[in-house]
Amino acid sequence: MPVTLHVWRVPARSVGAAMFRIAFPGSHGASFAKFLGTSRGFLPSSADLTRYAALTVSSHPVSLPKWDKLAVASARVELEPLLSRGSWSGRTPFVVTNRAFDGRVLALTRARLRVSKMITFYRSVPPVAAEVDQAPGLLAHFGVGEAPIGYQGTISLWRDAADLARFAYRQPEHRAVIARTPADRWYAEELFARFAVREISGDRAVLGWRQREA
Repeated sequence: MPVTLHVWRVPARSVGAAMFRIAFPGSHGASFAKFLGTSRGFLPSSADLTRYAALTVSSHPVSLPKWDKLAVASARVELEPLLSRGSWSGRTPFVVTNRAFDGRVLALTRARLRVSKMITFYRSVPPVAAEVDQAPGLLAHFGVGEAPIGYQGTISLWRDAADLARFAYRQPEHRAVIARTPADRWYAEELFARFAVREISGDRAVLGWRQREA
């Protein structure tokens, strides 16, 4: 089933209204939807209070006019699930196609942290964040979460799956975090998904686009 990433930039005067809509999203017509705050990095201290996102799963186009009216800029990324492991709020929301794809890809990570593990988890983040900023093939990335603390997620767009794999499994800091995860038991729930990027519309600057494509 198609997946859409919606991202909005709102003016500073509308931050309160945006936060209210995150807490009370109302009807949306999707079979699965998550409304998310964002951050410029991967720590709560880097929260971006003027950018918000939603991830929707639906067999038909999802319209979110209240968000569109609030925003001064927006972007949509139409996605096809290629791989998904784990769960989100007890659900497995993405129907995977299991097909080969050699174009742009989007990676989503999402986790609910164990309270007892938050400090050690957040201490592990800065070295990985420094690596991703320099990763070849990275087109855009930002943090996401359902709440400022305890819900950790990332969205990153890549030139292709090979660039994503090189970062995930060859960069030493990121590889070390992957290796520590089972033993340290940071997460009460986690999900990783990879998507083919079918279409990007709107203002790519809202995504933090880096203009790194060849």
